[in-house]
Amino acid sequence: MPRVFGHLPRARLATLPTPLERGSELPGGARLWVKRDDLTGLGMGGNKARKLEFLCGAAVAKGARSLLTVGAAQSNHCRMTAAAGAVLGLEVHLVLSGDRPETATGNQLLSTLFGAQQHFTGSEESHWGELEIAREALADELRAAGAEPYSIPIGGSTPVGAVGYAAAFVELMQQCDAAGISPTAIVHTSSSGGTHAGLLAGRALWRDRGHHVPEVLAIGVAKGVNMGMPDIADLARDTVELIGGDRSVVDRADVRVDPNWMGDDYGVPTRAGDAAIRWAARHGGWVLDRVYSGKGFAGMVGVAESGRWPAGSDVVFIHTGGSPAIFTPGGAPPER
Repeated sequence: MPRVFGHLPRARLATLPTPLERGSELPGGARLWVKRDDLTGLGMGGNKARKLEFLCGAAVAKGARSLLTVGAAQSNHCRMTAAAGAVLGLEVHLVLSGDRPETATGNQLLSTLFGAQQHFTGSEESHWGELEIAREALADELRAAGAEPYSIPIGGSTPVGAVGYAAAFVELMQQCDAAGISPTAIVHTSSSGGTHAGLLAGRALWRDRGHHVPEVLAIGVAKGVNMGMPDIADLARDTVELIGGDRSVVDRADVRVDPNWMGDDYGVPTRAGDAAIRWAARHGGWVLDRVYSGKGFAGMVGVAESGRWPAGSDVVFIHTGGSPAIFTPGGAPPER
């Protein structure tokens, strides 16, 4: 099946396949496995490397001279886009929330190191509409200046970007087969929806070929995805169509988002998320962040406690990265 992705332009940026590690038993008795997509290699790793392979492949195929994208002040996607530009020799422009800090830390420090130009909007982190408007305005300026930008929406959540996680689903299923397990569920954190849509596209294509498929459960950490924006089913169908499949293989009933773990807002830490960060660090040596992976892991633990997955079943958590955020003011849970 991996051959179905071969017709799409691709820039080889990630270290793949990423490991699948056995973890501790979850509450309720399910066995935990962790897919280490924090170890994709590019610019300190994370799930965005998979999306950027196809996004940057498309950019190079179109003759782009620069990459432009947008995100929160400590955006992992922006940091990894900066790294991709450094690898490919492309100028990178990042549209970011908030104001320019006196001292760059975390992802901003790394983006600076990778040579990206950072444009601070003063917008709130959760005001994604304002950030996207700023991206579009900067794209127009860059085109007028002859920079020929390839403009990427927040999180790289387009059909092109989502192909990266359709391929990742196949990779994961092959690893599960090698480990002799048939997972009941795959759990991951979702904000802009591209990872979720890609996983569902890969799942639908895998199922269409007669294979067993697990539930894919997204833990929503942003208001948009928790309210159904973007439409994950439509994005997954567009992804399947781009790959060359029949979009009807994606069933809207396959879309499952748990909105109960975001807390007060996107980017606002929660007690459950902080507890999950400590649990993951002390049980598996996994480093989670307070915006994304910590809340996602908390959701998985909470769902396990509810008895959703039977004892002895296998549950895979996709660790999407985010460790640079730990090294920012307030980026780590307070000591206990």
